[in-house]
Amino acid sequence: MSNALAAEKSPYLRQHADNPVDWLPWGEAAFARARTEQKPIFLSIGYSTCHWCHVMAHESFEDADIAALLNAHFVSIKVDREERPDVDRVYMSYVQAMTGHGGWPLSAWLTPDLKPFFGGTYFPPEDRHGRPGFPALLRAIAKGWETEREKLVAEGERALGALRDYHEKPRAQDVGGPDLVVSGGEAFERCFQYFNEAFDAAHGGFGGAPKFPRAAGLNFLFRAAAVQGPASEAGAEAVRMAAATLRAMAQGGIHDHVGGGFHRYAVDEQWFVPHFEKMLYDQAQIAVNFLEAQQATGIPTYGWLARDILDYVARDLTHPAGGFYTAEDADSAVPGDMGGGHAEGAFYVWTQAELAEALGADAALLVAHYGVQAGGNVTGAQDPQGEFRGKNILAARAPLAATAAKVGLTPEAAETKLQAALVRLRTVRSRRPRPQLDNKILAANNGLMISACAKAHQVLENPVRPAVAPYLQTAVRAAEFLRRELYDEARGVLGRAWLDGRGATEGFAEDYACVVQGLLDLYEAGFDLRWLQWAERLQATMDREFWDEAQGGYFNSRAGDDSLVLRLKEDYDGAEPAPSSLAALNLLRLDALLGAAGSGYRERALRTIEAFRPQWSRTPQALPQMLCAIELALEPPRHAVIAGDSAGEDFRALTAVLHERIGPRRALLGADGGAGQAWLATRLPWVADMRPVDGRATVYLCEHHTCAAPVNSPEALRELLKPAG
Repeated sequence: MSNALAAEKSPYLRQHADNPVDWLPWGEAAFARARTEQKPIFLSIGYSTCHWCHVMAHESFEDADIAALLNAHFVSIKVDREERPDVDRVYMSYVQAMTGHGGWPLSAWLTPDLKPFFGGTYFPPEDRHGRPGFPALLRAIAKGWETEREKLVAEGERALGALRDYHEKPRAQDVGGPDLVVSGGEAFERCFQYFNEAFDAAHGGFGGAPKFPRAAGLNFLFRAAAVQGPASEAGAEAVRMAAATLRAMAQGGIHDHVGGGFHRYAVDEQWFVPHFEKMLYDQAQIAVNFLEAQQATGIPTYGWLARDILDYVARDLTHPAGGFYTAEDADSAVPGDMGGGHAEGAFYVWTQAELAEALGADAALLVAHYGVQAGGNVTGAQDPQGEFRGKNILAARAPLAATAAKVGLTPEAAETKLQAALVRLRTVRSRRPRPQLDNKILAANNGLMISACAKAHQVLENPVRPAVAPYLQTAVRAAEFLRRELYDEARGVLGRAWLDGRGATEGFAEDYACVVQGLLDLYEAGFDLRWLQWAERLQATMDREFWDEAQGGYFNSRAGDDSLVLRLKEDYDGAEPAPSSLAALNLLRLDALLGAAGSGYRERALRTIEAFRPQWSRTPQALPQMLCAIELALEPPRHAVIAGDSAGEDFRALTAVLHERIGPRRALLGADGGAGQAWLATRLPWVADMRPVDGRATVYLCEHHTCAAPVNSPEALRELLKPAG
């Protein structure tokens, strides 16, 4: 018999609908039961593609005896962290403060008034490796609640007070003063030094195992290169570290060589053995990293790797109506296992015999290039659970030219043969049981993907072929989906999630920040004014709902939710950038694009930066995306106004030049000579008189409110863009 989760929209909650645990969703019904029965709450937080969430579910939540313990002594609540990131951040902050680490599944025990008094992450079903078994822990907590309830309640009060003191302490308020130039510059240098010292020169990435593709760190390095100049010593070093990391990721097992895209992280330092789930937010941000690598190096291979990601998303993570799905699971059914067995990575790994059967004589090249072995290429040290025994994870072991020489082929012939083999493997693999698809559509993740597609249009799509712009079209379709399905036009409010209809939860700060960024990028890619106008409206809602008027910056959640014991501000740019980091950048860009006197965009951006001064001044590597906002705040305002028809070849040829290389950031504006330009001129009057010269699209480069002589040829624009000296 199903529990109360069967009626929920969340795929993660529905995964637990048939557990013998009497789960309830987060909400007043669960809280009221805890208060009435005077039972502690067991809160379990995860997400649908979380491997260790599945493990704990199979080991404990599907076990009738453990379920009986939970049902007898606790009110059990399940939360999808992707549906309620605000709830997750409150209790994750507690678990991290209490244990020194965090992760999912998150397990927390709360008083009936939602104050945490104990917590952790995964607990095994019996005592193991120094970790208490879950049943023993449940019995101990139940006994403690019965005999020493006052102590547990007092611990909840103490823990909540400590969290409140940390998160609500006053912030610096020297808004945009001269000290920002000094302290911001110092933080920028110290963050660069951190990455320089942590860089793994042998394997790429930063630090040791496990290795995560932290896109915000690579964003920072590319911005450092742009500020210093890619040819400078520091700029070249920044590009070297970022590009080497991306190459190592692309060669490693974290990259799905057969189907495209990237897995969540690698458990080893060599990027070889991945945790196999695939997240949309990773695909979006890593694609942007590769595009910036092409801009920084001029090497088209990085652009092709961005295409690899975007092709995967288009094929496997895109709703027919245009929105993007959230993730694919790490686990799937084991091919040929009639007992219904599941294993992590089962969809992705190969035996040598399977490769030979699929490719015949052509298997030799692939076997050599990816280090395939008859007994499997994953060592016992890399596979302590024995999940990949006899299996092979595809990871390039040498440059393709070296593999080609080894098997007696030219590099060109080897490239052609290898790509054909991978296409054949994708066809074979498509017959296997696929990992579960998390098919909900989240506003924030879609905003990040819109940014990636917009950037791909700017960098990759041929400017002289007007009929072919699939990346721009993909970004537009996704933006239209969000506006149609997740936006309440009357109230100006964005929804959080869509799955066969809009969910009840309204958007959080991260949703607004990511979608505003996506819309700004989409405007600067296609110059359709409706996206800039919508970004302006969404920013106004974000300011109204999430802004901290007292101390600056943005709360993760809106005011008035009685189920939250704390309103937090995210102060770490992790797998996804913190909302305030993105918001600071968005506000500075809006100031450049729409900064009429009195708009307050720049002032709000500076207050956001100052609100997080204790974090970025003390540990700048925690907020690399915020440092990118500081860099933009300290740079002079720069604009590139392109006058002409945005659909024309001459217009596109000029915009292509603007995106050939990384460099100082410029706000891009399209002056169409009609209603769009007139609307822009109501905000930026100096745009009104910018017109094409000699009937050809023309670029006006402006800095410090002074414009250079207009140019209307790609060659002249390249000359104008050359760095001084």
